[in-house]
Amino acid sequence: MTISLSVFHIQMFAAPRLSQHYVHQMALCAKDHSNVLPADISIDFPSYACLLGNLLEAAGVSVAQPSSLTWAIDFATVSTCLLEALPPPKTPNQEEEDEMLINDEPPRTVLNKDLEQQIFNALDPRFLLQLTNVLLGGTSLTSGSQKGRPGAKEVVAVGAACSFLHVTFNILPLERIMTVLAYRTELVPILWNFMKRCHENEMWSSLSEQSAYLPPSTPGWLLPLAVFCPVYKHMLMIVDNEEFYEQEKPLSLMDIRLLIVILRQALWHILWLNPVATPNFSKSGNGHSAMKRHPVDFLQHRVCVVASELMSQLQDWNNRREFTSPSDFNADGAGDLFMSQALTENTRANDILKQAPFLVPFTSRAKLFHSQLATMRERNSGHAIFTRNRFKIRRDHILEDAFSQLNALTEEDLRGVIRITFVNEFGVEEAGIDGGGIFKDFMENITRAVFDIQYGLFKETSDHLLYPNPGSGLIHEQHLQFFHFLGTILAKAMFEGILVDIPFATFFLSKLKQKYNYLNDLPSLDPELYRHLIFLKRYGGNISELELYFVIDNNEYGEQTEEELLPGGKSIRVTNDNVITFIHLVANHRLNFQIRQQSSHFLRGFQQLIQKDWIDIFNEHELQLLISGSVDGFNMDDLQAHTNYTGGYHEDHYIIKMFWEVVQNFSLENRRNFLKFATGCSRGPLLGFKYLEPTFCIQRTAGNASDEAVDRLPTSATCMNLLKLPPYRSKEQMEQKLLYAINSSAGFDLS
Repeated sequence: MTISLSVFHIQMFAAPRLSQHYVHQMALCAKDHSNVLPADISIDFPSYACLLGNLLEAAGVSVAQPSSLTWAIDFATVSTCLLEALPPPKTPNQEEEDEMLINDEPPRTVLNKDLEQQIFNALDPRFLLQLTNVLLGGTSLTSGSQKGRPGAKEVVAVGAACSFLHVTFNILPLERIMTVLAYRTELVPILWNFMKRCHENEMWSSLSEQSAYLPPSTPGWLLPLAVFCPVYKHMLMIVDNEEFYEQEKPLSLMDIRLLIVILRQALWHILWLNPVATPNFSKSGNGHSAMKRHPVDFLQHRVCVVASELMSQLQDWNNRREFTSPSDFNADGAGDLFMSQALTENTRANDILKQAPFLVPFTSRAKLFHSQLATMRERNSGHAIFTRNRFKIRRDHILEDAFSQLNALTEEDLRGVIRITFVNEFGVEEAGIDGGGIFKDFMENITRAVFDIQYGLFKETSDHLLYPNPGSGLIHEQHLQFFHFLGTILAKAMFEGILVDIPFATFFLSKLKQKYNYLNDLPSLDPELYRHLIFLKRYGGNISELELYFVIDNNEYGEQTEEELLPGGKSIRVTNDNVITFIHLVANHRLNFQIRQQSSHFLRGFQQLIQKDWIDIFNEHELQLLISGSVDGFNMDDLQAHTNYTGGYHEDHYIIKMFWEVVQNFSLENRRNFLKFATGCSRGPLLGFKYLEPTFCIQRTAGNASDEAVDRLPTSATCMNLLKLPPYRSKEQMEQKLLYAINSSAGFDLS
């Protein structure tokens, strides 16, 4: 049975006049939704699929010739209609899925394998490149030459291109076509220029009104965003810092700020103003089938996904080097009503929190996170009397003692109360009852010990950020068990609301979110390798002459190994055609592959206490703030505004006024030392001292002002966040006593 046209018939049909005439007639039928196709040859040879296969083969010849824009628009209109009608490719699980079909759904059509292959072979990257260039270049669209309102022909051309590409994206494997569209067409700047002018001239409706794919009432921005977002997102994976920030390519920073506005408004419209009420497409196993059954709702769902992914990526770029206010990513409507619904499943607010969390201000999300933790702690506190765990920890063996004792705890025990008694270097238990303050001191000390690069589990980037040591197994036989334990320790600190001063590398924090890292995370880890890769990317000559192959050298503690980046990589030379793939693979190896085992075990320990969906609402920069608080220190005025007084002191007492004058003049380091002395933690609560539990309190001690009384040092009860302050006679005396006390290296014996 003949499926495809002969070479002679293809060339005859591809002749300009004949091709334009027949394709235009088919386009008219498609726009009118007329069914003028002959009867199907058989169930696996439907007439529309046979027509599509032959049409694509002929178009492959036509598009290589000087093609008119009208022909390209008509072809895209017809092929979009026919592509959408295709059944999804047969999968190994299709038999099981067929049995689960609802009774009133028709059985799935399965194309003949040769016919399916004919169609997919015709949709090769070269053809998509040529067709996209004709459609988007046909009206001389460039990123800067077109100003003002888009013309009717331009609107139709962009609509046809976006409809065709949207359907194609959900049929073909994206890796086949994204690189071509991102790097070998002008799709991103041209499509952005069109969207920008539609937005500025309030012309979005013209796109859906003139589209053969969308009903007139559909928001016109859906189709352009469905195509623009994934292609630009793919491009940003390989755009380097100089291109993005300095050269402002492919979009200017001013344009990116406007793009953020458009994406924010689109996401708020989709998720809050007009949410999709159809089946959950995110759980659908086949996007093609969903697109076929609910084309507009599926399009809206896809825009939500790809726009959210692009916004997250732009937020990452903004965190590396700020080019717009972080609040520009927040929607204006996330008020009290929104927050009251945010933790309730199947509400619009909860969907936004899951799908586009950046629309909600960080402080609001942080409050939700802490309320979830507080609820979980309260749930476990009812069993605290029976599950309390007490451990003796030697200060000079803190890691060994903690690992041997705490690592055996169950998840339930870890969520419960843990009490610590410190033993000093003389084997004597330190004074003080652990009401929470000593445990906080323990958490700060153990995190400082285990994340110290001298211990060999972590390394430090050039900007002093921590990441797992790829060679940790050469130093510690139990290194993976240690990483699991460290993940648990960090999670316990967050679970208890204890801030710890550990600056992690962004590419490691992404592992807590189970995300991949890309080229632009590499400068922090290996600036020299990054420079070499950028050199290759911009190399103007014949790269194959450099005699590079798909292999990479590893060197850990003098042990050098060579690894292939692809199967058979030792024999695959890097060329101008595959250099982008090579750059991706090298960055992936250094940022993801080398630390995969350590990161995986750390994540398992971390997720014993902190659920994945709790931190999915934060980006890596925000996650670091949850872990460590602000690097800028804390606001002393905020602490003063949320302080209680007892023992005869009050806020207008002359001793108290003198005290605040003294601490206000402390250096940042001494402020942190003071806070650690008084509360057990050197960083303040993330959301301010209003959230410090219990509230900070200053108590008068040594009731009279005798020489003996005022010669005493201030003391503290960190478990109660209590400072015991004698009534010193002068600011100088108070400052001297405070500085001596807070900078003492002794343990809790001072208390």
